[in-house]
Amino acid sequence: MPAFDYQLFVIGGGSGGVRAARIAANLGARVAIAESFRYGGTCVIRGCVPKKLLVYASHYAQAFADAAGFGWSVPAATFSWPKLIAAKDAEISKLSAMYEKNLLGAGVTVLQGAATVLDAHTVQLNGQRIRAEHILVATGGTPFLPNLPGIEHAITSNEVFNLPTQPKRVLIVGGGYIAVEFAGIFHGLGSDVTLAYRGEQILRGFDDDLRQHLHDEMAQKGIRIQLHADVTGIEKLADGSLQVGLRSGAADAAHAADASTRTEVFDAVLYATGRVPNTQGLGLAQAGVTLDKTGGVVVDDYGHSNVPSIHAVGDVTNRIALTPVAIREGAALANTLFGVAPTAADLTTVPSAVFSQPQIGTVGLTEAQALAKVAQIDIYRANFRALGRGLAGGKERTLVKLIVDSASQRVLGAHMVGDDAAEIIQSIAIAIRMGATKADFDATVALHPTSAEEFVTLRDKTTRIRA
Repeated sequence: MPAFDYQLFVIGGGSGGVRAARIAANLGARVAIAESFRYGGTCVIRGCVPKKLLVYASHYAQAFADAAGFGWSVPAATFSWPKLIAAKDAEISKLSAMYEKNLLGAGVTVLQGAATVLDAHTVQLNGQRIRAEHILVATGGTPFLPNLPGIEHAITSNEVFNLPTQPKRVLIVGGGYIAVEFAGIFHGLGSDVTLAYRGEQILRGFDDDLRQHLHDEMAQKGIRIQLHADVTGIEKLADGSLQVGLRSGAADAAHAADASTRTEVFDAVLYATGRVPNTQGLGLAQAGVTLDKTGGVVVDDYGHSNVPSIHAVGDVTNRIALTPVAIREGAALANTLFGVAPTAADLTTVPSAVFSQPQIGTVGLTEAQALAKVAQIDIYRANFRALGRGLAGGKERTLVKLIVDSASQRVLGAHMVGDDAAEIIQSIAIAIRMGATKADFDATVALHPTSAEEFVTLRDKTTRIRA
Protein backbone atom coordinates (compact mmCIF):
# COMPACT_ATOMS: atom_id res chain seq x y z
CA MET A 1 0.00 0.00 0.00
CA PRO A 2 1.53 3.38 -0.96
CA ALA A 3 2.55 5.80 1.78
CA PHE A 4 0.56 8.50 0.03
CA ASP A 5 -2.88 8.49 -1.59
CA TYR A 6 -1.64 10.94 -4.20
CA GLN A 7 1.68 12.35 -5.29
CA LEU A 8 0.06 15.77 -5.75
CA PHE A 9 -3.07 17.15 -4.12
CA VAL A 10 -4.21 20.51 -5.48
CA ILE A 11 -6.46 22.81 -3.47
CA GLY A 12 -8.27 25.15 -5.85
CA GLY A 13 -9.73 24.56 -9.30
CA GLY A 14 -8.72 27.80 -10.96
CA SER A 15 -6.35 28.36 -13.85
CA GLY A 16 -3.10 27.77 -11.96
CA GLY A 17 -4.23 24.73 -10.03
CA VAL A 18 -5.87 23.10 -13.03
CA ARG A 19 -2.80 23.60 -15.23
CA ALA A 20 -0.51 22.15 -12.55
CA ALA A 21 -2.80 19.16 -12.05
CA ARG A 22 -3.11 18.35 -15.75
CA ILE A 23 0.62 18.63 -16.48
CA ALA A 24 1.57 16.63 -13.38
CA ALA A 25 -0.87 13.89 -14.42
CA ASN A 26 0.49 13.91 -17.96
CA LEU A 27 3.95 13.43 -16.47
CA GLY A 28 2.71 10.27 -14.75
CA ALA A 29 1.91 11.52 -11.26
CA ARG A 30 -1.14 10.43 -9.25
CA VAL A 31 -3.05 13.70 -8.87
CA ALA A 32 -6.23 14.87 -7.16
CA ILE A 33 -7.76 18.32 -7.16
CA ALA A 34 -10.46 19.80 -4.93
CA GLU A 35 -12.64 22.85 -5.56
CA SER A 36 -15.17 24.28 -3.11
CA PHE A 37 -17.28 26.14 -5.69
CA ARG A 38 -17.06 25.68 -9.47
CA TYR A 39 -14.10 24.66 -11.59
CA GLY A 40 -12.54 27.52 -13.52
CA GLY A 41 -11.69 29.77 -10.58
CA THR A 42 -11.94 33.54 -10.42
CA CYS A 43 -11.05 34.09 -14.07
CA VAL A 44 -13.71 31.85 -15.58
CA ILE A 45 -16.49 32.12 -12.99
CA ARG A 46 -16.37 35.69 -11.69
CA GLY A 47 -13.46 37.46 -13.29
CA CYS A 48 -11.79 37.91 -16.66
CA VAL A 49 -14.21 35.89 -18.80
CA PRO A 50 -17.64 37.10 -17.61
CA LYS A 51 -16.27 40.63 -17.28
CA LYS A 52 -15.06 40.60 -20.90
CA LEU A 53 -18.47 39.35 -22.02
CA LEU A 54 -20.08 42.31 -20.24
CA VAL A 55 -17.53 44.64 -21.82
CA TYR A 56 -18.56 43.37 -25.25
CA ALA A 57 -22.21 43.97 -24.38
CA SER A 58 -21.52 47.51 -23.21
CA HIS A 59 -19.92 48.49 -26.54
CA TYR A 60 -23.13 48.15 -28.54
CA ALA A 61 -24.71 51.42 -27.42
CA GLN A 62 -21.74 53.36 -28.79
CA ALA A 63 -21.73 51.24 -31.94
CA PHE A 64 -25.39 52.03 -32.57
CA ALA A 65 -24.70 55.72 -32.05
CA ASP A 66 -21.68 55.66 -34.36
CA ALA A 67 -23.53 53.81 -37.12
CA ALA A 68 -25.34 56.94 -38.36
CA GLY A 69 -22.02 58.50 -39.38
CA PHE A 70 -21.44 55.57 -41.71
CA GLY A 71 -24.83 55.78 -43.37
CA TRP A 72 -26.76 53.34 -41.22
CA SER A 73 -30.20 54.11 -39.81
CA VAL A 74 -30.59 52.08 -36.63
CA PRO A 75 -33.96 51.85 -34.86
CA ALA A 76 -34.09 52.74 -31.18
CA ALA A 77 -32.42 49.88 -29.31
CA THR A 78 -33.46 48.36 -25.99
CA PHE A 79 -31.32 46.39 -23.57
CA SER A 80 -32.23 43.51 -21.24
CA TRP A 81 -29.93 42.91 -18.28
CA PRO A 82 -31.58 39.53 -17.42
CA LYS A 83 -31.01 38.26 -20.98
CA LEU A 84 -27.35 39.27 -20.86
CA ILE A 85 -26.79 37.60 -17.48
CA ALA A 86 -28.58 34.42 -18.61
CA ALA A 87 -26.41 34.23 -21.73
CA LYS A 88 -23.29 34.87 -19.65
CA ASP A 89 -24.28 32.13 -17.18
CA ALA A 90 -24.77 29.61 -19.98
CA GLU A 91 -21.32 30.37 -21.41
CA ILE A 92 -19.64 30.16 -18.00
CA SER A 93 -21.33 26.81 -17.29
CA LYS A 94 -19.94 25.44 -20.55
CA LEU A 95 -16.44 26.64 -19.74
CA SER A 96 -16.56 25.27 -16.18
CA ALA A 97 -17.70 21.87 -17.47
CA MET A 98 -14.84 21.95 -19.97
CA TYR A 99 -12.34 22.48 -17.15
CA GLU A 100 -13.62 19.38 -15.36
CA LYS A 101 -13.69 17.34 -18.58
CA ASN A 102 -10.08 18.24 -19.37
CA LEU A 103 -8.97 17.28 -15.86
CA LEU A 104 -10.72 13.92 -16.08
CA GLY A 105 -9.28 13.37 -19.53
CA ALA A 106 -5.78 13.84 -18.10
CA GLY A 107 -6.45 11.22 -15.41
CA VAL A 108 -6.85 13.63 -12.50
CA THR A 109 -9.19 12.69 -9.65
CA VAL A 110 -11.68 15.55 -9.51
CA LEU A 111 -13.22 16.27 -6.10
CA GLN A 112 -15.77 18.75 -4.77
CA GLY A 113 -15.47 20.41 -1.37
CA ALA A 114 -13.42 22.75 0.81
CA ALA A 115 -10.06 21.16 1.55
CA THR A 116 -7.92 22.23 4.49
CA VAL A 117 -4.29 21.50 5.33
CA LEU A 118 -3.70 19.49 8.51
CA ASP A 119 0.05 19.02 8.23
CA ALA A 120 2.85 18.86 5.67
CA HIS A 121 1.36 15.82 3.93
CA THR A 122 -2.29 15.68 5.01
CA VAL A 123 -5.42 17.45 3.84
CA GLN A 124 -8.95 17.05 5.06
CA LEU A 125 -11.87 17.05 2.63
CA ASN A 126 -15.50 16.36 3.51
CA GLY A 127 -14.43 14.72 6.77
CA GLN A 128 -11.89 12.46 5.08
CA ARG A 129 -8.13 12.62 5.62
CA ILE A 130 -6.03 12.35 2.47
CA ARG A 131 -2.28 11.90 2.38
CA ALA A 132 -0.22 13.51 -0.38
CA GLU A 133 3.49 13.65 -1.14
CA HIS A 134 3.02 17.25 -2.31
CA ILE A 135 0.26 19.76 -1.61
CA LEU A 136 -0.36 22.68 -3.96
CA VAL A 137 -2.33 25.69 -2.72
CA ALA A 138 -3.97 27.50 -5.64
CA THR A 139 -6.97 29.13 -3.99
CA GLY A 140 -6.58 32.55 -5.63
CA GLY A 141 -7.73 35.81 -4.09
CA THR A 142 -10.89 37.32 -2.68
CA PRO A 143 -12.22 40.90 -2.74
CA PHE A 144 -11.20 43.18 0.10
CA LEU A 145 -13.91 45.10 1.96
CA PRO A 146 -13.07 47.79 4.52
CA ASN A 147 -14.72 47.93 7.93
CA LEU A 148 -17.20 50.81 7.82
CA PRO A 149 -20.87 51.32 8.75
CA GLY A 150 -23.24 49.65 6.29
CA ILE A 151 -20.55 47.80 4.33
CA GLU A 152 -22.87 44.76 4.26
CA HIS A 153 -25.00 46.66 1.72
CA ALA A 154 -22.12 46.90 -0.77
CA ILE A 155 -21.32 44.33 -3.45
CA THR A 156 -18.00 43.19 -4.89
CA SER A 157 -16.87 41.70 -8.18
CA ASN A 158 -18.11 38.35 -6.81
CA GLU A 159 -21.76 39.44 -6.67
CA VAL A 160 -21.96 41.95 -9.51
CA PHE A 161 -22.28 39.27 -12.19
CA ASN A 162 -25.46 37.90 -10.65
CA LEU A 163 -27.49 41.03 -9.90
CA PRO A 164 -31.16 40.33 -10.74
CA THR A 165 -31.66 43.81 -12.18
CA GLN A 166 -29.39 46.48 -13.62
CA PRO A 167 -28.77 49.32 -11.15
CA LYS A 168 -29.48 52.68 -12.74
CA ARG A 169 -27.26 54.66 -10.34
CA VAL A 170 -23.97 52.99 -9.49
CA LEU A 171 -21.18 54.09 -7.17
CA ILE A 172 -17.91 52.27 -7.82
CA VAL A 173 -15.37 52.61 -5.02
CA GLY A 174 -11.75 52.13 -6.06
CA GLY A 175 -9.37 53.17 -8.78
CA GLY A 176 -7.81 49.95 -10.04
CA TYR A 177 -8.48 47.96 -13.17
CA ILE A 178 -11.63 46.28 -11.82
CA ALA A 179 -13.10 49.66 -10.87
CA VAL A 180 -12.46 51.36 -14.21
CA GLU A 181 -13.60 48.31 -16.17
CA PHE A 182 -16.96 48.15 -14.39
CA ALA A 183 -17.34 51.90 -14.71
CA GLY A 184 -17.15 51.45 -18.47
CA ILE A 185 -19.47 48.43 -18.43
CA PHE A 186 -22.27 50.07 -16.46
CA HIS A 187 -21.95 53.37 -18.31
CA GLY A 188 -22.10 51.60 -21.67
CA LEU A 189 -25.22 49.73 -20.57
CA GLY A 190 -26.92 52.97 -19.64
CA SER A 191 -26.36 53.34 -15.90
CA ASP A 192 -25.37 56.62 -14.27
CA VAL A 193 -21.86 55.94 -12.94
CA THR A 194 -19.78 57.63 -10.26
CA LEU A 195 -16.29 56.40 -9.44
CA ALA A 196 -14.82 57.42 -6.09
CA TYR A 197 -11.13 56.88 -5.41
CA ARG A 198 -9.16 58.03 -2.40
CA GLY A 199 -5.90 58.42 -4.36
CA GLU A 200 -4.57 61.23 -6.55
CA GLN A 201 -5.27 59.44 -9.86
CA ILE A 202 -6.84 56.18 -11.06
CA LEU A 203 -4.77 53.09 -11.95
CA ARG A 204 -1.94 53.45 -9.46
CA GLY A 205 1.16 51.66 -10.74
CA PHE A 206 0.44 52.27 -14.42
CA ASP A 207 2.28 54.86 -16.52
CA ASP A 208 1.21 58.36 -15.52
CA ASP A 209 0.39 59.41 -19.10
CA LEU A 210 -1.94 56.43 -19.45
CA ARG A 211 -3.63 57.20 -16.13
CA GLN A 212 -4.36 60.79 -17.10
CA HIS A 213 -5.43 59.90 -20.64
CA LEU A 214 -7.92 57.28 -19.47
CA HIS A 215 -9.26 59.63 -16.79
CA ASP A 216 -9.90 62.31 -19.40
CA GLU A 217 -11.58 59.90 -21.81
CA MET A 218 -13.83 58.41 -19.12
CA ALA A 219 -14.86 61.85 -17.93
CA GLN A 220 -15.54 62.95 -21.51
CA LYS A 221 -17.95 60.01 -21.87
CA GLY A 222 -19.91 61.15 -18.82
CA ILE A 223 -18.48 59.01 -16.00
CA ARG A 224 -18.08 61.07 -12.84
CA ILE A 225 -14.63 60.49 -11.34
CA GLN A 226 -14.09 61.83 -7.83
CA LEU A 227 -10.48 61.70 -6.65
CA HIS A 228 -9.40 62.11 -3.03
CA ALA A 229 -12.81 60.74 -2.11
CA ASP A 230 -13.78 58.03 0.33
CA VAL A 231 -16.95 56.45 1.67
CA THR A 232 -17.80 57.14 5.33
CA GLY A 233 -20.86 54.90 5.52
CA ILE A 234 -23.74 53.27 3.66
CA GLU A 235 -27.38 53.31 4.77
CA LYS A 236 -30.17 51.32 3.14
CA LEU A 237 -33.32 53.40 2.63
CA ALA A 238 -36.93 52.22 2.74
CA ASP A 239 -37.18 51.99 -1.07
CA GLY A 240 -34.07 49.76 -1.26
CA SER A 241 -31.74 52.48 -2.50
CA LEU A 242 -28.48 53.25 -0.71
CA GLN A 243 -27.58 56.56 0.87
CA VAL A 244 -23.82 56.92 0.88
CA GLY A 245 -21.69 59.32 2.90
CA LEU A 246 -18.82 60.61 0.75
CA ARG A 247 -15.86 62.50 2.10
CA SER A 248 -13.96 64.49 -0.52
CA GLY A 249 -10.92 66.73 -0.63
CA ALA A 250 -8.68 65.02 1.90
CA ALA A 251 -5.70 63.62 0.03
CA ASP A 252 -4.03 62.63 3.30
CA ALA A 253 -4.25 63.11 7.05
CA ALA A 254 -2.40 66.44 6.86
CA HIS A 255 -5.25 67.91 4.80
CA ALA A 256 -8.14 66.32 6.70
CA ALA A 257 -9.40 69.73 7.81
CA ASP A 258 -9.99 70.62 4.14
CA ALA A 259 -12.30 67.66 3.59
CA SER A 260 -16.03 68.00 3.03
CA THR A 261 -18.71 65.37 3.59
CA ARG A 262 -21.97 64.96 1.71
CA THR A 263 -24.50 62.23 0.97
CA GLU A 264 -25.65 60.80 -2.37
CA VAL A 265 -28.16 58.09 -3.22
CA PHE A 266 -27.38 55.09 -5.45
CA ASP A 267 -29.01 51.83 -6.42
CA ALA A 268 -25.80 49.85 -5.95
CA VAL A 269 -22.38 50.38 -4.40
CA LEU A 270 -19.65 48.25 -5.94
CA TYR A 271 -16.43 47.97 -3.95
CA ALA A 272 -13.36 47.36 -6.09
CA THR A 273 -10.69 48.22 -3.56
CA GLY A 274 -8.34 45.37 -4.26
CA ARG A 275 -8.09 41.66 -3.54
CA VAL A 276 -6.29 39.67 -0.86
CA PRO A 277 -4.97 36.09 -0.94
CA ASN A 278 -7.66 33.53 -0.16
CA THR A 279 -5.98 31.64 2.69
CA GLN A 280 -8.44 32.15 5.55
CA GLY A 281 -9.37 28.84 7.16
CA LEU A 282 -6.98 26.73 5.09
CA GLY A 283 -4.84 25.78 8.09
CA LEU A 284 -1.60 26.89 6.47
CA ALA A 285 -0.20 28.81 9.43
CA GLN A 286 -0.93 25.87 11.74
CA ALA A 287 0.95 23.63 9.31
CA GLY A 288 3.97 25.93 9.63
CA VAL A 289 3.66 27.70 6.27
CA THR A 290 4.97 31.26 6.25
CA LEU A 291 2.40 33.86 5.14
CA ASP A 292 2.96 37.52 4.35
CA LYS A 293 1.10 40.38 6.06
CA THR A 294 -1.90 40.03 3.73
CA GLY A 295 -2.11 36.25 4.11
CA GLY A 296 -0.23 35.41 0.91
CA VAL A 297 1.82 32.22 0.80
CA VAL A 298 5.51 33.15 0.67
CA VAL A 299 7.21 31.09 -2.04
CA ASP A 300 10.49 31.05 -3.93
CA ASP A 301 10.92 31.30 -7.71
CA TYR A 302 9.86 27.65 -8.06
CA GLY A 303 6.64 27.93 -6.05
CA HIS A 304 8.02 26.22 -2.93
CA SER A 305 6.96 27.46 0.52
CA ASN A 306 9.16 27.09 3.59
CA VAL A 307 7.53 23.68 4.15
CA PRO A 308 9.20 21.49 1.48
CA SER A 309 6.07 19.54 0.58
CA ILE A 310 3.69 22.52 0.39
CA HIS A 311 3.66 24.78 -2.68
CA ALA A 312 1.60 27.66 -4.04
CA VAL A 313 0.94 29.37 -7.38
CA GLY A 314 -1.20 32.21 -8.64
CA ASP A 315 -2.93 35.02 -6.78
CA VAL A 316 -2.66 33.26 -3.43
CA THR A 317 1.07 34.08 -3.45
CA ASN A 318 0.31 37.83 -3.61
CA ARG A 319 2.62 38.51 -6.55
CA ILE A 320 1.46 39.17 -10.15
CA ALA A 321 -2.31 38.63 -10.09
CA LEU A 322 -2.91 37.65 -13.72
CA THR A 323 -4.43 34.42 -15.05
CA PRO A 324 -1.65 33.72 -17.60
CA VAL A 325 0.90 34.15 -14.81
CA ALA A 326 -0.88 31.58 -12.64
CA ILE A 327 -0.96 29.20 -15.60
CA ARG A 328 2.78 29.62 -16.21
CA GLU A 329 3.52 29.12 -12.51
CA GLY A 330 1.34 26.02 -12.34
CA ALA A 331 3.04 24.48 -15.36
CA ALA A 332 6.49 25.31 -14.01
CA LEU A 333 5.73 23.76 -10.62
CA ALA A 334 4.43 20.53 -12.17
CA ASN A 335 7.57 20.24 -14.28
CA THR A 336 9.75 21.01 -11.27
CA LEU A 337 8.13 18.29 -9.15
CA PHE A 338 7.65 15.59 -11.78
CA GLY A 339 9.66 16.63 -14.83
CA VAL A 340 13.34 16.29 -15.65
CA ALA A 341 14.59 19.54 -14.08
CA PRO A 342 13.49 22.38 -11.77
CA THR A 343 11.66 25.04 -13.78
CA ALA A 344 10.91 28.63 -12.82
CA ALA A 345 8.26 30.67 -14.62
CA ASP A 346 9.91 33.45 -16.61
CA LEU A 347 7.96 36.58 -15.64
CA THR A 348 10.49 39.23 -16.64
CA THR A 349 8.26 40.84 -19.29
CA VAL A 350 4.56 40.39 -18.57
CA PRO A 351 2.05 42.24 -20.76
CA SER A 352 -1.25 43.28 -19.22
CA ALA A 353 -4.51 44.85 -20.30
CA VAL A 354 -7.26 46.90 -18.73
CA PHE A 355 -10.56 46.43 -20.53
CA SER A 356 -11.63 49.94 -19.74
CA GLN A 357 -13.30 52.15 -22.33
CA PRO A 358 -11.05 53.03 -24.05
CA GLN A 359 -8.89 49.97 -23.56
CA ILE A 360 -5.35 49.89 -22.14
CA GLY A 361 -2.52 47.60 -23.21
CA THR A 362 0.89 47.80 -21.59
CA VAL A 363 4.16 45.88 -21.39
CA GLY A 364 7.52 46.65 -19.82
CA LEU A 365 8.48 49.61 -17.67
CA THR A 366 6.53 52.76 -16.95
CA GLU A 367 8.29 56.08 -17.33
CA ALA A 368 8.91 56.29 -13.58
CA GLN A 369 10.18 52.71 -13.40
CA ALA A 370 12.50 53.26 -16.33
CA LEU A 371 14.04 56.36 -14.75
CA ALA A 372 14.63 54.41 -11.56
CA LYS A 373 16.50 51.78 -13.56
CA VAL A 374 18.53 53.75 -16.11
CA ALA A 375 20.06 57.23 -16.04
CA GLN A 376 18.40 58.64 -19.16
CA ILE A 377 15.40 57.72 -21.29
CA ASP A 378 13.87 58.82 -24.58
CA ILE A 379 10.08 59.06 -24.65
CA TYR A 380 8.07 58.85 -27.87
CA ARG A 381 4.35 59.66 -27.85
CA ALA A 382 1.48 60.05 -30.28
CA ASN A 383 -1.97 61.32 -29.35
CA PHE A 384 -4.49 61.12 -32.18
CA ARG A 385 -8.08 60.44 -33.19
CA ALA A 386 -8.32 57.03 -34.85
CA LEU A 387 -9.59 56.90 -38.43
CA GLY A 388 -13.08 55.57 -37.71
CA ARG A 389 -13.81 58.22 -35.11
CA GLY A 390 -14.09 61.00 -37.69
CA LEU A 391 -17.19 59.77 -39.50
CA ALA A 392 -18.76 58.75 -36.21
CA GLY A 393 -18.28 62.24 -34.84
CA GLY A 394 -16.56 60.87 -31.76
CA LYS A 395 -14.07 62.75 -29.63
CA GLU A 396 -12.19 59.73 -28.28
CA ARG A 397 -8.44 59.90 -28.76
CA THR A 398 -5.78 57.20 -28.80
CA LEU A 399 -2.45 57.42 -26.96
CA VAL A 400 0.63 55.35 -27.81
CA LYS A 401 3.93 55.64 -25.98
CA LEU A 402 7.38 54.06 -26.19
CA ILE A 403 10.03 54.33 -23.49
CA VAL A 404 13.61 53.80 -24.68
CA ASP A 405 16.92 53.54 -22.85
CA SER A 406 18.94 56.44 -24.27
CA ALA A 407 22.24 54.61 -23.95
CA SER A 408 21.39 51.20 -25.45
CA GLN A 409 18.33 52.31 -27.45
CA ARG A 410 16.54 49.22 -26.17
CA VAL A 411 12.77 49.67 -25.86
CA LEU A 412 11.94 49.35 -22.16
CA GLY A 413 8.19 49.84 -22.28
CA ALA A 414 5.26 50.16 -24.67
CA HIS A 415 1.89 51.56 -23.62
CA MET A 416 -1.38 52.26 -25.39
CA VAL A 417 -4.86 53.58 -24.66
CA GLY A 418 -7.31 53.01 -27.49
CA ASP A 419 -9.26 50.48 -29.53
CA ASP A 420 -7.69 47.00 -29.63
CA ALA A 421 -4.84 48.08 -27.34
CA ALA A 422 -4.58 44.63 -25.75
CA GLU A 423 -4.44 42.85 -29.11
CA ILE A 424 -1.71 45.21 -30.32
CA ILE A 425 0.41 45.08 -27.17
CA GLN A 426 0.41 41.27 -27.15
CA SER A 427 2.53 41.25 -30.32
CA ILE A 428 4.75 44.13 -29.22
CA ALA A 429 5.48 42.21 -26.01
CA ILE A 430 7.34 39.62 -28.08
CA ALA A 431 9.66 42.28 -29.51
CA ILE A 432 10.33 43.87 -26.13
CA ARG A 433 11.03 40.51 -24.50
CA MET A 434 13.55 39.79 -27.26
CA GLY A 435 15.35 43.07 -26.60
CA ALA A 436 14.21 45.08 -29.62
CA THR A 437 15.68 48.54 -30.07
CA LYS A 438 14.04 51.71 -31.32
CA ALA A 439 15.86 51.11 -34.62
CA ASP A 440 14.17 47.72 -34.89
CA PHE A 441 10.78 49.39 -34.50
CA ASP A 442 11.72 52.09 -37.03
CA ALA A 443 12.90 49.50 -39.56
CA THR A 444 9.56 47.67 -39.45
CA VAL A 445 7.23 48.62 -42.30
CA ALA A 446 3.99 50.17 -41.08
CA LEU A 447 0.68 48.39 -41.63
CA HIS A 448 -1.64 51.14 -42.87
CA PRO A 449 -4.20 52.37 -41.99
CA THR A 450 -4.08 51.10 -38.39
CA SER A 451 -3.50 52.51 -34.95
CA ALA A 452 -0.76 49.91 -34.44
CA GLU A 453 1.41 51.51 -37.12
CA GLU A 454 2.04 54.45 -34.80
CA PHE A 455 4.45 52.29 -32.82
CA VAL A 456 6.78 52.01 -35.84
CA THR A 457 6.42 55.61 -37.05
CA LEU A 458 7.14 57.52 -33.82
CA ARG A 459 9.82 60.15 -34.45
CA ASP A 460 9.49 63.08 -32.01
CA LYS A 461 11.11 62.37 -28.69
CA THR A 462 11.44 63.88 -25.25
CA THR A 463 14.54 63.05 -23.23
CA ARG A 464 14.40 62.72 -19.47
CA ILE A 465 17.34 62.38 -17.07
CA ARG A 466 17.10 60.83 -13.65
CA ALA A 467 16.98 63.54 -11.00
